[in-house]
Amino acid sequence: MRFVLRRLFAALLLVFVVASGSLLLAQIAPGDYAAQMGGNPAVQAAERHRLGLDRPLVEQYTTWLRRSLTLDLGDSFQYRRPVLDVVGERARNTAILALVSLVLATTIGIPCGILTGSRRGGLLVRLIRAASLMLVSVPPLITSILLVTVAVRTGFAPISGRLSGARLIVPALALALPLAATLERLQAQAIRDALHRPNMLSALARGIPRRRLVWHHAWRLSLGPILAIYGVMIGSLFSGSFAVEIVTSWPGLGDLMRQALTVRDTHLVAGCAAAGALFLGVGVLAADVAHAALDPRVESETA
Repeated sequence: MRFVLRRLFAALLLVFVVASGSLLLAQIAPGDYAAQMGGNPAVQAAERHRLGLDRPLVEQYTTWLRRSLTLDLGDSFQYRRPVLDVVGERARNTAILALVSLVLATTIGIPCGILTGSRRGGLLVRLIRAASLMLVSVPPLITSILLVTVAVRTGFAPISGRLSGARLIVPALALALPLAATLERLQAQAIRDALHRPNMLSALARGIPRRRLVWHHAWRLSLGPILAIYGVMIGSLFSGSFAVEIVTSWPGLGDLMRQALTVRDTHLVAGCAAAGALFLGVGVLAADVAHAALDPRVESETA
């Protein structure tokens, strides 16, 4: 319980620091939301006063901090609605995209990693390793641009219109393929390390079939390093989705953050950053707990 509470406190601290930092950086940048309106300076001044943007920076921050302690992140200047409502709608879309991408990356990356890590060579192994190296080297932005180009030219998946499973194909693939390549490389190394343990070598010497040893025993021993990286992967899903959502027109947190930064909607910027940090914090917490449940030494080492 102490282990979980420490990780939970760290996750909440991460959300607070990221949201506060984003708000302060957005506030100290030149210009503000009222300046984006253009027109009569008197109108801008009235709007600035209505939104409280003419108050000192410290006073604006303390007011936001006091409200955030009651889970009230203020109102969006652009949408004129509570930030939590706006962010909640987009966070749901980002969560769906991240979940589908994570499942797809796991489904592709883990079996491929077990295959390449347990075999010494072969055409299939070389092809998987080459594809993995290429995908690891290409950022999600480039992957999404290539997939959008293919989708537009071939029509295999829509990139606009109403939200549907078909529209999810392009952004999910753009996020999942680089992650699958990362998982393949990590899983392959973990399998190789597991197979070189004394108990595995002893089992091979006793005549246990290599296939059974790999899929029933070595794979379980290799789960520790894989689970440890999942929390970071969830954070990378959010950071990667920022660019992917813009390129593929997926209405998630990344696209909302872009809009908020463009019009200097500081409360909305802080809300989007807090949601992204929450995704990362929950992902790291879940990965740490799963890793500790699988290997109790992790808990004792961090006690």
